[in-house]
Amino acid sequence: VQLQASGGGLVQAGGFLRLSCVASGRTFSSSAMGWFRQAPGKERKFVATINWIDYSTYYTDSVRGRFTISRDNAKNTVYLQMNSLKPNDTAVYYCAAKNPGSISGLYHRQQEYRYWGQGTQVTVSS
Repeated sequence: VQLQASGGGLVQAGGFLRLSCVASGRTFSSSAMGWFRQAPGKERKFVATINWIDYSTYYTDSVRGRFTISRDNAKNTVYLQMNSLKPNDTAVYYCAAKNPGSISGLYHRQQEYRYWGQGTQVTVSS
């Protein structure tokens, strides 16, 4: 089972990026998916999550209204559209998947996720 994150890069403040995370090895159509990020010298923190039944979403306060998480189960892919980027959004972004078939919900704790991608670097310059 692998999660492959991509789409990171260097962007100016106010710009946008779209991260993608492709799952392989098994289907994650019945898994909650999430994005986390780790800034330099800081702990990894929750960013956004999407459930697998009604595609409802939940965001950390600092990104709500700027970031949008979505999923395409046919492609086994979850996305993170990031608009109006700020320098303090600079971090390595990780995608994560909960065990398939788990109770549907909105999960924001790292220990609730079983599978993790390798991370993609996002750098926002001022």
